[in-house]
Amino acid sequence: MTQALFEGLVFDENENPAGVAFVGSEPTYIVIEDGFKYHVDARQVDEQVLQLFRQQVESNKNTVSDGLMKMMGKDDLFTKASIDTSIRNMDKQIAQVFENGIPEQSRAYLGMLGFRIVINRHGDVVKLGMPVAPDDQN
Repeated sequence: MTQALFEGLVFDENENPAGVAFVGSEPTYIVIEDGFKYHVDARQVDEQVLQLFRQQVESNKNTVSDGLMKMMGKDDLFTKASIDTSIRNMDKQIAQVFENGIPEQSRAYLGMLGFRIVINRHGDVVKLGMPVAPDDQN
């Protein structure tokens, strides 16, 4: 892992942004508490967040699948099968995210949508602020 996946989206419990620094070649999030800087292993935090995503997707498979099909403008059996396969293979996709990272523009967009990760000085995810879709006004 060469970068913190969620740089710019991680905050401490006081809502201060957690910076990113490297300890050797390993990225860390910096949490400042009582004047002390705590370097939290970025992979530990990032894995927690991705597992929370995975749990959310798996517990809402049908809703996620239907939403993706609607977003793509497709409503056919092949698209549904493809999406369902992708959901089943999320572990492989998570590994690719660690390998390739998340583009800065995507992180910025997530931040604009309200995505926030709150961690404590031990690196535990305390709160995950997820974007909320606006109600359909049709």
